[in-house]
Amino acid sequence: MSEKKKTRNITDAEWEVMRVAWATGETTSKEVTAILNEKTEWKSTTVKTLLSRLVDKEMLGTKKSGNKFTYFPLVAERQSIDVLAEELLTKVCSKKVGKVLESIIQESVLSFTDIDQLEAVLKEKRQSAVETVPCNCIPGQCQCHLIR
Repeated sequence: MSEKKKTRNITDAEWEVMRVAWATGETTSKEVTAILNEKTEWKSTTVKTLLSRLVDKEMLGTKKSGNKFTYFPLVAERQSIDVLAEELLTKVCSKKVGKVLESIIQESVLSFTDIDQLEAVLKEKRQSAVETVPCNCIPGQCQCHLIR
């Protein structure tokens, strides 16, 4: 199973657990429960179920240390974020991708460094920009054909 495929089918709850695994590098169910207790009211059985699903999906690896299990990420956070972004953008008409990115930027708190990086990416992207982005929808999925 490719890394892209693995990342695409995890739930929002599993993402929360993966964020802990990425932040800690290695974790236990007890530690995940304690960290996520700030945000959720999940019982330890819920966390153990989510960890087990992530192991089954090959997102997390596990090793036994005495009578407890330690979990560690098998998938890089950056690659997972890239896949998530790609997945989001495939859900909208390609003509509307610019508006989606604009909305994300407008709604985000960004540092000066973030803005500098975005400006550099946009400057580079301008080199391959097109006059009009073609629609990638099948008939009936958007209203591009109505716009003249």
